[in-house]
Amino acid sequence: MPRDFRALLDEDRVAVFDGAMGTMLYAKGVFINQCYDELNLKNPDLVREVHREYLKAGAEILETNTFGATRPHLEGFGLGDQTREINRRAAEIARDAAGEDRYVAGAIGPLGIRLEPYGPTSEAEAEAFFGEAVEGLIEGGVDCFVLETFSDLREIQQAIKAVRRLSNLPIIAQLTIQDDGKTTYGTDPAAGARMLDRWGADVIGLNCSVGPAVLLDAIEAMAQVTEKKLSAQPNAGMPREINGRKMYMSSPDYMAKYAKRLIQAGVKFIGGCCGTTPEHVRQIADAAQALSPRRTLAPVAIVDRVAPEVVVVPLEERSRFGAKLAKGEFVTSVEILPPKGCDPTSMLAGVRQIRDAGVDAINVPDGPRAQSRMGAMAASQLIEREGIEAVVHYTCRDRNLLGMQSDLLGAAALGLRNLLLVTGDPPKMGPYPQATAVFDIDSIGLCNMVRRLNHGLDLGGNPIGQPTAFCFGVGVNPAALDLEYELERFAWKVDAGAQYAITQPVFDTEQLKRFLDRVEHHGLPIVAGVWPLASYRNAEFMSNEVPGVVIPPAVLERMHAAEGRGAAAAEGVAIAREMLAEVRSLVHGVQVSAPLGKIPLALAVFDGHLAPAAP
Repeated sequence: MPRDFRALLDEDRVAVFDGAMGTMLYAKGVFINQCYDELNLKNPDLVREVHREYLKAGAEILETNTFGATRPHLEGFGLGDQTREINRRAAEIARDAAGEDRYVAGAIGPLGIRLEPYGPTSEAEAEAFFGEAVEGLIEGGVDCFVLETFSDLREIQQAIKAVRRLSNLPIIAQLTIQDDGKTTYGTDPAAGARMLDRWGADVIGLNCSVGPAVLLDAIEAMAQVTEKKLSAQPNAGMPREINGRKMYMSSPDYMAKYAKRLIQAGVKFIGGCCGTTPEHVRQIADAAQALSPRRTLAPVAIVDRVAPEVVVVPLEERSRFGAKLAKGEFVTSVEILPPKGCDPTSMLAGVRQIRDAGVDAINVPDGPRAQSRMGAMAASQLIEREGIEAVVHYTCRDRNLLGMQSDLLGAAALGLRNLLLVTGDPPKMGPYPQATAVFDIDSIGLCNMVRRLNHGLDLGGNPIGQPTAFCFGVGVNPAALDLEYELERFAWKVDAGAQYAITQPVFDTEQLKRFLDRVEHHGLPIVAGVWPLASYRNAEFMSNEVPGVVIPPAVLERMHAAEGRGAAAAEGVAIAREMLAEVRSLVHGVQVSAPLGKIPLALAVFDGHLAPAAP
């Protein structure tokens, strides 16, 4: 059996990891649409060949070919039930290549799914997923574990827990950072190192994402706050697009120069990540052989970051809309679409009609049905200049985590206070199906982000100073085909801090009543969505092409009959009025949509439910 890896931790020399497995497999003809982890079962000789090339280059520690070998990843290839076997075989292949003199590190990467509070996966579920991979790696004979390329501290914490629950083997825990020196969750390297130290990692470090220059600054910051050994496995620089391919441009010589600097900054374990090859590792190994790790920065006391005390703004003080919800008063709103172009004249004319009628707020959709329109935040800013509050719909479709946080901070600075947080329709539904969608998180994760901002914390848990003061709600569909799943998601949204909910347009009052009975225990204000149908054609379109909308046959028949008399629009308003009158005492407000932009039809629905606007 190979030496105890813990003995290597006590030695005062630099140990060398291997380089990229995926880069090498791709170079050997394995296309990127294949599952690289499955090669442990289908082509073990190819994986073993890569391991041996890295050993010849001077690597002392081989990582198993298991970066994506957790159940959530493997299920995308129909391999979820083979998770344990794939990990076991990967470890056996690396063990066979390493022999008795070299070490094998069981590689585990992120799950590729969002954890609570930014997604539906619980911490316990995440630990179980990691545990399944850990069991296979242990059976295959690994000497240690390397947890790598993590951005979410809570996710890597679950990976550490899984290893500690099943094994006492050493753990190398590595975060990944962006070119701003922080993780995508906004965690700086020093803060990350403190937490990894606290959770019991034996080696703490960074890998992937950026080249060695950015990693060097981050490693120096880590070295100041932990006495644990440090590791660094940078990419071969930032990838560039060349003739349709992602190419890593940092030469082996350049990587070797930075390897020396990283070692001088305190790195004990050095290697390469994406884009690195045996030649990169060969020159890194030469640099490591000539140097011993030493600390160039004086140690400082480890002090946990403590968020400053903030005063969370009460709901009734955030906006007039929020104040009415907090007091249990009935709120009214009309939904109008932003313009398709840059001229808001027509939209603002409708805004003034709605304001003068005494409606509380205007709902502004954010690219509904994946259409390109003026941004909801810009349109809402124009609307609020007319003296009426806007409820800004904000979708997860078009922006990554950092972009969403930036938008929300900007909205707070502009004075926008009311939000409706939605996941968003996929681009394939709209006129630009080739557009890409982001969906870093869904509406549940977005609720958690906004709640943190309201408590003075960014998405990484870092203080932002003055907290935001958003009144934020969510969408809900009483007519969902899978109602149990809709109710489950609704409960998660409540747990994430949602302060009200607006339903999809509902045309069946009995269905809405049954839904209200199921969610009453949550105590969340429910605003009913009401849509006055403009024509039978409009009713058919809504019923067949708008996701989440169900129109009963009786309503379709009424609209069809009215179409023949030339009174379809009036019938649509009558149906909406009946709906509102029947549920008025059961809900906390109503959102009326303006069909085809016809403001008078929307205002006609209220019929006695509005107080005249103050002069």
